[in-house]
Amino acid sequence: MTKPISFASLLLIGTALVAPAAIAQTADQASQTTSEHSGKSVEVSKPGADFEGEIIVQGRYIPEPIRGAPEVISLLSAEDIARTGEGDIAGALQRVTGLSVVGGRYVYVRGLGERYSLALLNGLPIPSPEPLRRVVPLDLFPTSVLASSVVQKSYSVNYPGEFGGGVINLTTRTAPEEPFISFGLTGGIETETTARLGYTYYGADSDWTGFDDGTRDIPAALQTAINTGNPVDRANFTDAELQTITASLVNAPTTVVQRNRDIPANISAEISAGKSFDVGDNSSIGVIFTAGFSNNWQTKGGIQQITRSGAGEALVPSQDFRFLTTDNRIVVNGLLGLSGQFGDHVIRWTNFFVRDTLKQASIKQGTNDDVRPDVQLNQSRTLWYERQLFSTQLVGEFDFNDVQLDVRGTYANTQREAPYERTFSYALTDFFDGDGNVIATKPVNNFANGTGATIAFSDLNEDVYGAGADLSYKLPMAADIVLSAGYAYSKNERTALRRDFQYIAADGLSTTSPVAQLRPDYLLSDATIQGFNIQLQQSVDPAAAYDASLEVHAGYGQIEADVIPFVKVQTGVRYERGEESMTPFALFTGAPVLSSTEIKNEYWLPAATITWNFAEDMQLRLAGSKTIARPQFRELANQRYFDTDSDQFFRGNRFLEDSELINAEARFEWYFERGQRLSLAGFYKKIDKPIETIVSRQSNEFLVSFANAPEAQLYGAEVEVEKLFWLEGLGGDFWADRNLRLSGNYTWSQSKLKVPDGTLTALDLSGATPQLRTGIFNDGDPLTGQSDHIANLQIGLESTEGTSQQTFLINYASNRVARRGAPGQPDVIEKPGIRVDFVARETVLLGSNELELKFEARNIFGQDFEQFQKSGDSRIDINSYDVGSSLSLGATLKF
Repeated sequence: MTKPISFASLLLIGTALVAPAAIAQTADQASQTTSEHSGKSVEVSKPGADFEGEIIVQGRYIPEPIRGAPEVISLLSAEDIARTGEGDIAGALQRVTGLSVVGGRYVYVRGLGERYSLALLNGLPIPSPEPLRRVVPLDLFPTSVLASSVVQKSYSVNYPGEFGGGVINLTTRTAPEEPFISFGLTGGIETETTARLGYTYYGADSDWTGFDDGTRDIPAALQTAINTGNPVDRANFTDAELQTITASLVNAPTTVVQRNRDIPANISAEISAGKSFDVGDNSSIGVIFTAGFSNNWQTKGGIQQITRSGAGEALVPSQDFRFLTTDNRIVVNGLLGLSGQFGDHVIRWTNFFVRDTLKQASIKQGTNDDVRPDVQLNQSRTLWYERQLFSTQLVGEFDFNDVQLDVRGTYANTQREAPYERTFSYALTDFFDGDGNVIATKPVNNFANGTGATIAFSDLNEDVYGAGADLSYKLPMAADIVLSAGYAYSKNERTALRRDFQYIAADGLSTTSPVAQLRPDYLLSDATIQGFNIQLQQSVDPAAAYDASLEVHAGYGQIEADVIPFVKVQTGVRYERGEESMTPFALFTGAPVLSSTEIKNEYWLPAATITWNFAEDMQLRLAGSKTIARPQFRELANQRYFDTDSDQFFRGNRFLEDSELINAEARFEWYFERGQRLSLAGFYKKIDKPIETIVSRQSNEFLVSFANAPEAQLYGAEVEVEKLFWLEGLGGDFWADRNLRLSGNYTWSQSKLKVPDGTLTALDLSGATPQLRTGIFNDGDPLTGQSDHIANLQIGLESTEGTSQQTFLINYASNRVARRGAPGQPDVIEKPGIRVDFVARETVLLGSNELELKFEARNIFGQDFEQFQKSGDSRIDINSYDVGSSLSLGATLKF
């Protein structure tokens, strides 16, 4: 099982966005900027030192962090995040202009897939616990541990060069100026889940905690067989030994799927505390601690189909199933931060830990003509996925008047284990009397074709090391000119392996045998194993394990200057040398198999942003840059994975190459009142060799894979507006301190692939060389993951005295391509649709203490999840299910 790890960590770098003021203003501390709504400081920690210099601007209402930043950014302060009511940052980010969230976990910036989004924690890299992605799923980060989130859409050279749609930089909380302690408790229901039919399985006594008690450990007999270095099969072990190995596995607690007509409600709890201590003149040390626990349930019931039909044909399912799946997700998280301020110097050490466990039970019934035509199948699945992330970061920020030095380092570890991934498949079989009449139809499992019963164990471990230094120097002259330079190093090392086994009846098992009609735990009981010679046989996948690494050395130089009054230029260049490798190896000998991937490239990545404050409270930004996107480990690994989000199997492509991007943007910003603004923007991206998600067919199975398209272009426009209306004119005490906040944004974008006729695409079909195919991509097709239209609207009442907010949040994203269809088939389309939420927050006094109450209603109109293919009037539902609405009520007591 996943090894326990000390309470986790991360750290704060303490650089920040400069907050200019009316004509000229000195910025706050390096790690803070001023909130546009409340005037409270907002912590923003990012690579590179920021200067406390004077910035010449004009206008009355410009203490805005968005305006003060040289780059194009969107900022969510702790106050903004709280207004959304979201429990994790992925949910909160879907309110940002141009962002959409896929699967509730992965952020798409301007229609570019999550592979083009860079996620940083306090400006430092973090690994992903998902074998299918290098980008960390953002639903791992509860909003309670975050001080802010910055989405930067124009590139600057202090960030890593892997920058496509944007960078999402999360800043964790640090020690407060005033001591505090708070306790929170939330309960909620799901309309499609709570107190309704779902499926569960027992597992272990400790499952509710998210930690297995050892029940799912590989048993000693199987581990001993694995340690021999030989496949577990009849060629290497006797029948008696294989029976012993098979019987050693935990049986009923991990095999029997049970109906549960009373799925529990959701519950979560958290505690936070912080305090600072004076230790001398202008010196202090501080500590902050947060811990949280949640146990949530979701039942999904719908349709899963696959077709063999080609383009232009009516789509007819070759696989057609109805399914019901219940997910029990348990999350434990914690943050511990220590900080010290010594004059103008700050040192921070922050640790972050999260453990996210998914316990899933699923049953689907239908037909699979690719395997057994015209036979009704009943298939069950039980799984237990443990994802764990630990990060510790140490940062020093040193201010020597005209010189600032920022040094930082991090270590992070992520683990993912999936023990006892079980599947069972029963065929509904007719039984006849002597006259040929059907007398009964019974489910039968005779282990046919090795698909009747399977079990798998998989393990992933990744370590990330990062370090960097940034130096800034303000030239001693009248003009405001700052020179910056820095060096960054990062290294990711991942090991992943998967062991697949199938059960066989070594002596054969007739479909008419009563044993074949037993339920799963009786079918695999000790008596059946011994009496009918049931054996565990290992499936030999040549790419069942791999080692992967990515090492990057980078350096940059940058200048930021007011070249003439009210015109600021930030320009620089970044040099990156990256070495990425992926080596499949045999589980049994440890020897490399297939061919390794070695990608070694050097890049010079320039970037420039010009900001012209041409009129009072108005400015124009122009930005251009070159960036890159490297293949993710999962995209390179020729290892078969099951993704619970899409309910699909994935396999990588060893022959992928880096993508290169050219980015351009123009943005007009108008700050017409304090905390109120209007912005208009246009953007363009050209992508050389973009990596697209495709579907390939291997034997009787459809696998999702990846391939480089020749070229893609993306362009679009954004508009964002925020307006406040003061309501004291309505009269009465209730309206005296209230305003109406209207906040909306809309992004229109278009993308298309550029594919010359006869283009050959390199696919990985487990051969020594790539298989070159035509017809994988079509000229003019949109990029996968890109929605033409994304819109967000917030309508809310808020009080300026204390916390009293009532907000409607509306989010819309138009249909997007989830992945390219198999050759000759239409693309797979995903329909996000429209989602309407309501969040209300109210603070009341309990004596001298504050009690904050929060009510949430999510997906009020029950937008369902839909993934499908269409050809004419025919439609195939790849994975579509009911989502329903959710209601929750929470209370937080603050001391």
